[in-house]
Amino acid sequence: QVQLQESGPGLVKPSQTLSLTCTVSGGSITAIFHYWSWIRQPPGKGLEWIGAMDFRGSTYYSPSLKSRTSISRDTSKNQFTLQLGSVSPEDTAVYYCARSSRRDYCSGDVCYVARSDFGSWGQGTQVTVSS
Repeated sequence: QVQLQESGPGLVKPSQTLSLTCTVSGGSITAIFHYWSWIRQPPGKGLEWIGAMDFRGSTYYSPSLKSRTSISRDTSKNQFTLQLGSVSPEDTAVYYCARSSRRDYCSGDVCYVARSDFGSWGQGTQVTVSS
């Protein structure tokens, strides 16, 4: 059974870049037909899909976050990484990594998801943007 674990700093200052890593065990991030996503949940709000990388390394992003989001991977470590630039307090959220068989969750600029959309989730990591 695949397991995912997020890691990274819990506090980021405004205007800086948030960087999180998801370490995957029990399955390869290059396995075909799997997509590896980043999702976040701000306080009191729903789950927002940020972006994903597929088994080939191609990336897909939420239109509203695309300009400041980058997802990359290290296949030797079976990890994929999120970088979100120019953060503000509005980016404060619990950040999750997850696996699915679907690459895009947006209807126009709206990219909200449900837990049932993904087969495997990490436990989540709190990131607070504050000076």
